[in-house]
Amino acid sequence: MDFETTIERPVAVSGVGLHSGVKVNLRLVPARSGTGVVFARSDLDGFELPAIAKYIARVSYATSLMRQGVLLSTTEHLLSVFYSLGIDNVRVEIDNLEVPILDGSGKPFVEMIHKAGVTNLRKVRQYLRVTKTVEVTEGKKAIAIHPADEFVITCKTDFGHELAGRQTLEMVLTPEGYAADIAPARTFGFEEDLDRMRDMGLIRGASLENAVCIGPNGVLNPGGLRFPDECCRHKVLDLIGDLALLGRPLLGHVVAEYAGHAMHTALVKKILSNPSCFELVGSHQLASKLQHEVAV
Repeated sequence: MDFETTIERPVAVSGVGLHSGVKVNLRLVPARSGTGVVFARSDLDGFELPAIAKYIARVSYATSLMRQGVLLSTTEHLLSVFYSLGIDNVRVEIDNLEVPILDGSGKPFVEMIHKAGVTNLRKVRQYLRVTKTVEVTEGKKAIAIHPADEFVITCKTDFGHELAGRQTLEMVLTPEGYAADIAPARTFGFEEDLDRMRDMGLIRGASLENAVCIGPNGVLNPGGLRFPDECCRHKVLDLIGDLALLGRPLLGHVVAEYAGHAMHTALVKKILSNPSCFELVGSHQLASKLQHEVAV
């Protein structure tokens, strides 16, 4: 039987927001079963923004949450880590409007969770199991989720550069595989787009210490890429963080082709708007169901 979890002890980190450039302090605090992931704006008397689809706001270059006019931006990296390491319940105290980017990847957040420790609670974990295919398409871009008895991801990307051309990654998500193969992949951008993005009021906190910058002649970062397909791996990281807004661990095979935050969150909303395409099952029910299906 599989039980809900939280962290054992509080941990904290400070940094800057990738797009806003603001200084921000973040603290993770244990939470009771049934809480889920809740952001609390400590600069606004602890105003809470639960990390669920209902509060999805802007999703162009990052995934933001908004409740009663209060915004929290760039949530996807931290949510990706919570989801992939199996953290069901946690309170995230944050004193500004954007989650810190740190080194641009999920690795520092993974290290925070390891430092905090993980503990089981008494409530049985409940899964969202997809029973019918759901898809969202837009030209050559597409994202779909198909029935499966584990969480599988297939991600295809192509950014038209020799270092970020056609890349494909497929994996069954596990905490160990995520920590080693996905979490270290950093956010990235192209040198030719920097001025345009700054004119849009974005990437005010970006630097070569927290993002990969790809120029016409290669990677500008002194250490180069962490993986040959780091761009595709980072898109998987983002995808997991956006799917975490379903609010429950997922059983299904997600296939994303050239998709981004907007399509990821559109899929989340489409799944939740059609209860006939999924079922909620406890881990004990799931085990019995799978045994029955194998026997049949």
